[in-house]
Amino acid sequence: MTSFCIITEPFPVNEVTGEWGTRDGAAALHRRVESSTRNALAVGAMALGGFGIGTTEFAAMGLLPDIAADLGVTEPVAGHVIAAYALGVVVGAPFIAAAFARVPRRALLIGLMVAFTVGNALSVFAPTYGTLVAARFLAGLPHGAFFGVAALVAAHLAGPQGRGRAVGRVLMGLSVANVVGVPLVTWLGAAMNWRYALGVVVLIGAVTVIALLALLPSVDIPATNPLTELGALARPQVWFALLTGVVGFGGMFAVYTYISTTLTSVSGLGAGSVPVALAIYGVGMTIGNVVGGRAADRSVARSIAGSLIALVVLQALFSLFAPQPFAAVSLFFLIGLTASALVPALQTRLMDVAGEAQTLAATLNHSALNIANALGAFLGGAVIAAGWGYTAPALVGSALAVAGLAVFAVGTLVARRGARTVAEPVGGPR
Repeated sequence: MTSFCIITEPFPVNEVTGEWGTRDGAAALHRRVESSTRNALAVGAMALGGFGIGTTEFAAMGLLPDIAADLGVTEPVAGHVIAAYALGVVVGAPFIAAAFARVPRRALLIGLMVAFTVGNALSVFAPTYGTLVAARFLAGLPHGAFFGVAALVAAHLAGPQGRGRAVGRVLMGLSVANVVGVPLVTWLGAAMNWRYALGVVVLIGAVTVIALLALLPSVDIPATNPLTELGALARPQVWFALLTGVVGFGGMFAVYTYISTTLTSVSGLGAGSVPVALAIYGVGMTIGNVVGGRAADRSVARSIAGSLIALVVLQALFSLFAPQPFAAVSLFFLIGLTASALVPALQTRLMDVAGEAQTLAATLNHSALNIANALGAFLGGAVIAAGWGYTAPALVGSALAVAGLAVFAVGTLVARRGARTVAEPVGGPR
Protein backbone atom coordinates (compact mmCIF):
# COMPACT_ATOMS: atom_id res chain seq x y z
CA MET A 1 0.00 0.00 0.00
CA THR A 2 1.28 3.39 -0.90
CA SER A 3 1.12 5.90 1.93
CA PHE A 4 0.81 9.58 1.51
CA CYS A 5 1.64 12.39 3.91
CA ILE A 6 1.30 16.12 3.70
CA ILE A 7 4.61 17.84 4.21
CA THR A 8 4.35 21.37 5.47
CA GLU A 9 7.14 23.46 4.05
CA PRO A 10 9.48 24.59 6.79
CA PHE A 11 9.74 28.32 7.22
CA PRO A 12 12.39 30.28 9.12
CA VAL A 13 10.70 31.80 12.15
CA ASN A 14 13.80 33.48 13.51
CA GLU A 15 16.57 34.37 11.15
CA VAL A 16 18.96 35.07 14.02
CA THR A 17 18.59 31.78 15.92
CA GLY A 18 17.87 29.67 12.86
CA GLU A 19 14.74 28.14 14.45
CA TRP A 20 12.25 26.71 12.00
CA GLY A 21 8.51 26.35 12.01
CA THR A 22 5.57 26.24 9.65
CA ARG A 23 4.30 29.15 7.63
CA ASP A 24 1.14 29.19 9.75
CA GLY A 25 3.24 29.24 12.92
CA ALA A 26 5.37 32.05 11.56
CA ALA A 27 2.28 34.04 10.68
CA ALA A 28 0.88 33.58 14.18
CA LEU A 29 4.19 34.62 15.70
CA HIS A 30 4.31 37.66 13.43
CA ARG A 31 0.81 38.67 14.54
CA ARG A 32 1.78 38.33 18.19
CA VAL A 33 4.95 40.36 17.71
CA GLU A 34 3.07 43.00 15.74
CA SER A 35 0.38 43.23 18.43
CA SER A 36 2.97 43.40 21.20
CA THR A 37 4.89 46.12 19.36
CA ARG A 38 1.76 48.17 18.76
CA ASN A 39 0.73 47.84 22.41
CA ALA A 40 4.19 49.01 23.49
CA LEU A 41 3.94 52.00 21.17
CA ALA A 42 0.46 52.78 22.52
CA VAL A 43 1.82 52.76 26.07
CA GLY A 44 4.61 55.05 24.83
CA ALA A 45 2.02 57.45 23.41
CA MET A 46 0.25 57.55 26.78
CA ALA A 47 3.60 58.14 28.50
CA LEU A 48 4.20 61.07 26.13
CA GLY A 49 0.92 62.55 27.35
CA GLY A 50 2.15 62.08 30.91
CA PHE A 51 5.36 63.86 29.94
CA GLY A 52 3.36 66.87 28.75
CA ILE A 53 1.22 66.88 31.89
CA GLY A 54 4.24 66.65 34.18
CA THR A 55 6.00 69.41 32.28
CA THR A 56 3.15 71.90 32.57
CA GLU A 57 2.48 71.07 36.24
CA PHE A 58 6.02 71.48 37.58
CA ALA A 59 7.39 74.05 35.13
CA ALA A 60 4.72 76.56 36.14
CA MET A 61 6.42 76.78 39.56
CA GLY A 62 9.69 77.89 38.00
CA LEU A 63 7.90 80.35 35.71
CA LEU A 64 6.05 82.18 38.51
CA PRO A 65 8.37 85.23 38.64
CA ASP A 66 8.00 85.76 34.87
CA ILE A 67 4.22 85.27 35.01
CA ALA A 68 3.92 87.75 37.88
CA ALA A 69 6.02 90.38 36.11
CA ASP A 70 4.18 89.97 32.80
CA LEU A 71 0.69 90.21 34.31
CA GLY A 72 1.49 92.90 36.87
CA VAL A 73 0.80 90.92 40.05
CA THR A 74 2.97 89.88 42.99
CA GLU A 75 4.57 86.46 43.02
CA PRO A 76 2.38 85.20 45.93
CA VAL A 77 -0.72 86.22 43.96
CA ALA A 78 0.68 84.53 40.85
CA GLY A 79 0.97 81.40 42.99
CA HIS A 80 -2.80 81.05 42.72
CA VAL A 81 -2.14 79.89 39.16
CA ILE A 82 -0.51 76.78 40.67
CA ALA A 83 -3.37 76.31 43.11
CA ALA A 84 -5.92 76.63 40.30
CA TYR A 85 -4.27 73.82 38.34
CA ALA A 86 -4.13 71.57 41.43
CA LEU A 87 -7.79 72.30 42.16
CA GLY A 88 -8.64 71.32 38.60
CA VAL A 89 -6.86 67.98 39.11
CA VAL A 90 -8.70 67.23 42.36
CA VAL A 91 -12.12 68.21 41.01
CA GLY A 92 -11.72 66.89 37.48
CA ALA A 93 -10.62 63.32 38.26
CA PRO A 94 -13.78 62.06 40.02
CA PHE A 95 -16.16 64.21 37.96
CA ILE A 96 -14.84 63.03 34.59
CA ALA A 97 -14.64 59.39 35.72
CA ALA A 98 -18.29 59.39 36.75
CA ALA A 99 -19.76 61.66 34.07
CA PHE A 100 -18.03 59.92 31.15
CA ALA A 101 -18.26 56.35 32.44
CA ARG A 102 -20.10 55.18 29.31
CA VAL A 103 -17.53 56.60 26.87
CA PRO A 104 -15.17 53.98 25.33
CA ARG A 105 -11.75 54.26 26.94
CA ARG A 106 -9.89 54.96 23.70
CA ALA A 107 -12.18 57.87 22.84
CA LEU A 108 -12.04 59.12 26.43
CA LEU A 109 -8.23 59.17 26.49
CA ILE A 110 -8.04 61.07 23.21
CA GLY A 111 -10.71 63.52 24.38
CA LEU A 112 -8.87 64.13 27.65
CA MET A 113 -5.63 64.93 25.83
CA VAL A 114 -7.50 67.27 23.47
CA ALA A 115 -8.97 69.07 26.51
CA PHE A 116 -5.52 69.28 28.12
CA THR A 117 -4.05 70.75 24.94
CA VAL A 118 -6.86 73.31 24.62
CA GLY A 119 -6.51 74.32 28.28
CA ASN A 120 -2.80 74.99 27.82
CA ALA A 121 -3.43 76.87 24.56
CA LEU A 122 -5.87 79.11 26.42
CA SER A 123 -3.14 79.66 29.03
CA VAL A 124 -0.68 80.75 26.34
CA PHE A 125 -3.05 83.43 25.04
CA ALA A 126 -4.62 84.46 28.38
CA PRO A 127 -4.63 88.30 28.34
CA THR A 128 -5.14 88.85 32.08
CA TYR A 129 -4.35 87.25 35.42
CA GLY A 130 -7.98 86.20 35.92
CA THR A 131 -8.24 84.49 32.55
CA LEU A 132 -4.93 82.71 33.18
CA VAL A 133 -6.21 81.33 36.50
CA ALA A 134 -9.35 80.08 34.74
CA ALA A 135 -7.30 78.55 31.92
CA ARG A 136 -5.00 76.75 34.37
CA PHE A 137 -8.02 75.31 36.17
CA LEU A 138 -9.35 73.99 32.84
CA ALA A 139 -5.92 72.57 31.94
CA GLY A 140 -5.84 70.70 35.26
CA LEU A 141 -9.26 69.06 34.87
CA PRO A 142 -8.09 66.20 32.56
CA HIS A 143 -4.86 65.52 34.50
CA GLY A 144 -5.98 62.87 37.00
CA ALA A 145 -8.52 61.29 34.67
CA PHE A 146 -5.92 60.89 31.92
CA PHE A 147 -3.45 59.11 34.19
CA GLY A 148 -6.17 56.94 35.71
CA VAL A 149 -7.69 55.84 32.41
CA ALA A 150 -4.24 55.42 30.83
CA ALA A 151 -3.21 53.15 33.72
CA LEU A 152 -6.32 51.00 33.18
CA VAL A 153 -5.75 50.77 29.43
CA ALA A 154 -2.03 50.00 29.83
CA ALA A 155 -2.76 47.27 32.39
CA HIS A 156 -5.38 45.78 30.05
CA LEU A 157 -2.97 45.75 27.10
CA ALA A 158 -0.18 44.18 29.17
CA GLY A 159 -2.27 41.46 30.80
CA PRO A 160 -2.26 40.26 34.43
CA GLN A 161 1.44 39.37 34.53
CA GLY A 162 2.72 42.73 33.31
CA ARG A 163 0.21 45.30 34.47
CA GLY A 164 2.44 46.83 37.15
CA ARG A 165 5.25 47.42 34.66
CA ALA A 166 2.79 48.88 32.14
CA VAL A 167 1.41 51.30 34.72
CA GLY A 168 4.98 52.25 35.64
CA ARG A 169 5.78 52.99 32.00
CA VAL A 170 2.79 55.33 31.71
CA LEU A 171 3.82 57.14 34.89
CA MET A 172 7.41 57.32 33.65
CA GLY A 173 6.39 60.20 31.41
CA LEU A 174 5.72 62.23 34.54
CA SER A 175 9.16 61.37 35.93
CA VAL A 176 11.04 62.08 32.71
CA ALA A 177 9.32 65.46 32.61
CA ASN A 178 11.25 66.41 35.75
CA VAL A 179 14.54 65.47 34.11
CA VAL A 180 14.01 66.90 30.62
CA GLY A 181 10.75 68.78 30.14
CA VAL A 182 10.74 71.03 33.20
CA PRO A 183 14.35 72.29 32.86
CA LEU A 184 13.86 72.83 29.12
CA VAL A 185 10.68 74.89 29.28
CA THR A 186 11.85 76.77 32.38
CA TRP A 187 15.00 77.79 30.50
CA LEU A 188 12.92 78.74 27.46
CA GLY A 189 10.57 80.81 29.60
CA ALA A 190 13.47 82.67 31.19
CA ALA A 191 15.24 83.22 27.85
CA MET A 192 12.15 84.32 25.90
CA ASN A 193 8.75 84.41 27.61
CA TRP A 194 6.68 82.11 29.81
CA ARG A 195 4.07 81.89 27.03
CA TYR A 196 6.59 80.22 24.74
CA ALA A 197 7.27 77.67 27.49
CA LEU A 198 3.60 76.72 27.71
CA GLY A 199 3.48 76.72 23.92
CA VAL A 200 5.91 73.78 23.99
CA VAL A 201 3.39 71.95 26.21
CA VAL A 202 0.67 72.64 23.64
CA LEU A 203 2.90 71.12 20.97
CA ILE A 204 3.51 68.02 23.12
CA GLY A 205 -0.23 67.68 23.66
CA ALA A 206 -0.97 67.93 19.94
CA VAL A 207 1.66 65.29 19.11
CA THR A 208 0.20 63.03 21.79
CA VAL A 209 -3.28 63.32 20.30
CA ILE A 210 -1.93 62.31 16.88
CA ALA A 211 0.03 59.42 18.41
CA LEU A 212 -3.01 58.15 20.30
CA LEU A 213 -5.16 58.31 17.17
CA ALA A 214 -2.54 56.34 15.22
CA LEU A 215 -1.38 53.80 17.81
CA LEU A 216 -3.97 53.23 20.52
CA PRO A 217 -6.17 50.22 19.74
CA SER A 218 -9.75 49.84 20.90
CA VAL A 219 -9.86 48.03 24.23
CA ASP A 220 -12.71 45.90 25.48
CA ILE A 221 -12.83 47.39 28.97
CA PRO A 222 -16.56 47.28 29.80
CA ALA A 223 -18.32 50.63 29.90
CA THR A 224 -20.07 51.39 33.17
CA ASN A 225 -22.36 54.18 34.35
CA PRO A 226 -22.05 57.02 36.86
CA LEU A 227 -23.78 55.11 39.68
CA THR A 228 -21.49 52.10 39.23
CA GLU A 229 -18.40 54.29 39.29
CA LEU A 230 -19.59 56.17 42.36
CA GLY A 231 -19.99 52.78 44.01
CA ALA A 232 -16.21 52.82 44.52
CA LEU A 233 -16.78 55.34 47.30
CA ALA A 234 -18.73 52.71 49.24
CA ARG A 235 -15.76 50.33 49.32
CA PRO A 236 -13.63 50.69 52.48
CA GLN A 237 -10.53 49.26 50.78
CA VAL A 238 -10.64 52.04 48.17
CA TRP A 239 -10.54 54.60 50.98
CA PHE A 240 -7.72 52.78 52.76
CA ALA A 241 -5.66 52.79 49.55
CA LEU A 242 -6.36 56.46 48.88
CA LEU A 243 -5.57 57.48 52.46
CA THR A 244 -2.33 55.49 52.32
CA GLY A 245 -1.33 57.59 49.31
CA VAL A 246 -2.41 60.91 50.84
CA VAL A 247 -0.51 60.36 54.08
CA GLY A 248 2.41 58.17 53.00
CA PHE A 249 3.22 60.10 49.82
CA GLY A 250 2.67 63.48 51.49
CA GLY A 251 5.97 63.12 53.31
CA MET A 252 7.92 63.26 50.06
CA PHE A 253 6.32 66.62 49.24
CA ALA A 254 7.27 67.93 52.67
CA VAL A 255 10.89 67.42 51.61
CA TYR A 256 10.57 68.35 47.92
CA THR A 257 8.72 71.65 48.44
CA TYR A 258 11.55 73.20 50.46
CA ILE A 259 14.50 71.38 48.92
CA SER A 260 16.01 74.45 47.22
CA THR A 261 16.50 76.35 50.45
CA THR A 262 17.51 73.18 52.29
CA LEU A 263 20.30 72.44 49.82
CA THR A 264 21.59 76.02 49.79
CA SER A 265 21.24 77.03 53.46
CA VAL A 266 21.82 73.65 55.15
CA SER A 267 23.88 71.59 52.69
CA GLY A 268 25.93 74.57 51.53
CA LEU A 269 25.38 74.03 47.79
CA GLY A 270 25.38 77.00 45.43
CA ALA A 271 22.13 78.10 43.83
CA GLY A 272 23.41 76.87 40.47
CA SER A 273 23.66 73.32 41.84
CA VAL A 274 19.97 73.11 42.75
CA PRO A 275 18.75 72.38 39.18
CA VAL A 276 21.32 69.58 38.98
CA ALA A 277 20.03 68.13 42.23
CA LEU A 278 16.45 68.34 40.94
CA ALA A 279 17.48 66.57 37.73
CA ILE A 280 19.14 63.82 39.80
CA TYR A 281 15.92 63.51 41.76
CA GLY A 282 14.03 63.18 38.48
CA VAL A 283 16.35 60.36 37.41
CA GLY A 284 15.54 58.65 40.69
CA MET A 285 11.82 59.01 39.99
CA THR A 286 12.28 57.49 36.53
CA ILE A 287 14.15 54.49 37.90
CA GLY A 288 11.56 54.21 40.66
CA ASN A 289 8.75 53.80 38.15
CA VAL A 290 10.53 50.83 36.58
CA VAL A 291 11.45 49.25 39.92
CA GLY A 292 8.01 49.90 41.40
CA GLY A 293 6.21 48.44 38.39
CA ARG A 294 8.23 45.23 38.57
CA ALA A 295 7.78 45.00 42.35
CA ALA A 296 4.00 45.48 42.01
CA ASP A 297 3.85 42.61 39.52
CA ARG A 298 5.46 40.37 42.14
CA SER A 299 3.43 41.55 45.16
CA VAL A 300 1.37 44.72 45.47
CA ALA A 301 1.19 44.53 49.26
CA ARG A 302 4.92 43.98 49.77
CA SER A 303 5.71 46.75 47.29
CA ILE A 304 3.56 49.28 49.18
CA ALA A 305 4.84 48.25 52.61
CA GLY A 306 8.47 48.11 51.47
CA SER A 307 8.31 51.55 49.83
CA LEU A 308 6.79 53.15 52.93
CA ILE A 309 9.33 51.54 55.27
CA ALA A 310 12.15 52.76 53.01
CA LEU A 311 10.68 56.30 53.03
CA VAL A 312 10.58 56.29 56.83
CA VAL A 313 14.29 55.45 56.96
CA LEU A 314 15.50 57.61 54.07
CA GLN A 315 13.73 60.77 55.19
CA ALA A 316 14.97 60.34 58.75
CA LEU A 317 18.51 59.93 57.41
CA PHE A 318 18.07 63.03 55.22
CA SER A 319 17.26 65.12 58.31
CA LEU A 320 20.51 63.89 59.91
CA PHE A 321 22.85 64.13 56.91
CA ALA A 322 21.45 67.20 55.14
CA PRO A 323 24.51 69.29 56.19
CA GLN A 324 26.72 67.01 54.07
CA PRO A 325 26.21 67.90 50.38
CA PHE A 326 26.99 64.52 48.81
CA ALA A 327 24.90 62.62 51.35
CA ALA A 328 22.02 65.10 51.00
CA VAL A 329 21.84 64.79 47.19
CA SER A 330 22.26 61.00 47.33
CA LEU A 331 19.44 60.63 49.85
CA PHE A 332 17.27 63.04 47.87
CA PHE A 333 17.79 60.79 44.83
CA LEU A 334 16.79 57.71 46.83
CA ILE A 335 13.72 59.46 48.26
CA GLY A 336 12.58 60.27 44.71
CA LEU A 337 13.21 56.68 43.60
CA THR A 338 11.32 55.15 46.53
CA ALA A 339 8.38 57.54 46.45
CA SER A 340 7.99 57.02 42.72
CA ALA A 341 8.12 53.22 43.20
CA LEU A 342 5.13 53.52 45.53
CA VAL A 343 2.79 54.97 42.89
CA PRO A 344 2.42 51.97 40.51
CA ALA A 345 1.68 49.74 43.50
CA LEU A 346 -1.00 52.12 44.82
CA GLN A 347 -2.50 52.40 41.34
CA THR A 348 -2.58 48.60 41.00
CA ARG A 349 -4.02 48.21 44.50
CA LEU A 350 -6.91 50.48 43.57
CA MET A 351 -7.60 48.36 40.49
CA ASP A 352 -7.74 45.27 42.71
CA VAL A 353 -10.23 46.66 45.24
CA ALA A 354 -12.48 48.83 43.04
CA GLY A 355 -14.69 46.07 41.62
CA GLU A 356 -16.55 47.43 38.60
CA ALA A 357 -15.72 51.05 39.46
CA GLN A 358 -12.24 50.85 37.95
CA THR A 359 -12.15 54.26 36.28
CA LEU A 360 -13.16 56.34 39.30
CA ALA A 361 -10.82 54.48 41.63
CA ALA A 362 -7.89 54.80 39.24
CA THR A 363 -8.41 58.52 38.70
CA LEU A 364 -8.92 59.22 42.41
CA ASN A 365 -5.34 58.08 42.98
CA HIS A 366 -4.12 61.27 41.33
CA SER A 367 -6.53 63.42 43.30
CA ALA A 368 -5.10 61.77 46.41
CA LEU A 369 -1.52 62.50 45.34
CA ASN A 370 -2.36 66.17 44.77
CA ILE A 371 -3.89 66.33 48.25
CA ALA A 372 -0.67 64.73 49.47
CA ASN A 373 1.21 67.56 47.75
CA ALA A 374 -0.79 70.17 49.64
CA LEU A 375 -0.57 68.27 52.95
CA GLY A 376 3.19 67.77 52.76
CA ALA A 377 3.87 71.38 51.75
CA PHE A 378 1.62 72.70 54.54
CA LEU A 379 3.11 70.57 57.32
CA GLY A 380 6.67 71.14 56.09
CA GLY A 381 6.07 74.88 56.08
CA ALA A 382 4.50 74.73 59.54
CA VAL A 383 7.57 73.21 61.19
CA ILE A 384 9.85 75.69 59.43
CA ALA A 385 7.65 78.57 60.61
CA ALA A 386 7.79 77.14 64.14
CA GLY A 387 11.57 77.64 64.03
CA TRP A 388 12.61 73.99 63.75
CA GLY A 389 14.76 74.63 60.67
CA TYR A 390 14.90 73.25 57.16
CA THR A 391 15.79 69.71 58.20
CA ALA A 392 12.49 69.40 60.07
CA PRO A 393 10.33 68.77 56.95
CA ALA A 394 12.22 65.50 56.40
CA LEU A 395 11.23 64.41 59.92
CA VAL A 396 7.65 65.33 59.05
CA GLY A 397 8.02 63.21 55.92
CA SER A 398 9.28 60.28 57.95
CA ALA A 399 6.38 60.60 60.39
CA LEU A 400 3.87 60.76 57.53
CA ALA A 401 5.38 57.60 56.01
CA VAL A 402 4.90 55.87 59.38
CA ALA A 403 1.28 57.03 59.40
CA GLY A 404 0.79 55.80 55.83
CA LEU A 405 2.23 52.43 56.79
CA ALA A 406 -0.18 52.26 59.74
CA VAL A 407 -3.15 53.06 57.48
CA PHE A 408 -2.10 50.36 55.04
CA ALA A 409 -1.62 47.82 57.85
CA VAL A 410 -5.10 48.54 59.25
CA GLY A 411 -6.61 48.25 55.78
CA THR A 412 -4.87 44.91 55.26
CA LEU A 413 -6.15 43.58 58.60
CA VAL A 414 -9.68 44.72 57.81
CA ALA A 415 -9.53 43.04 54.40
CA ARG A 416 -8.27 39.75 55.91
CA ARG A 417 -10.91 39.81 58.64
CA GLY A 418 -13.59 40.41 56.01
CA ALA A 419 -12.28 37.52 53.93
CA ARG A 420 -12.36 35.20 56.95
CA THR A 421 -15.89 36.28 57.78
CA VAL A 422 -17.07 35.50 54.26
CA ALA A 423 -15.28 32.13 54.32
CA GLU A 424 -16.78 31.01 57.64
CA PRO A 425 -19.90 28.83 57.42
CA VAL A 426 -23.21 30.07 58.70
CA GLY A 427 -23.23 29.83 62.48
CA GLY A 428 -19.58 30.80 62.83
CA PRO A 429 -16.38 28.78 62.90
CA ARG A 430 -16.52 25.14 63.91
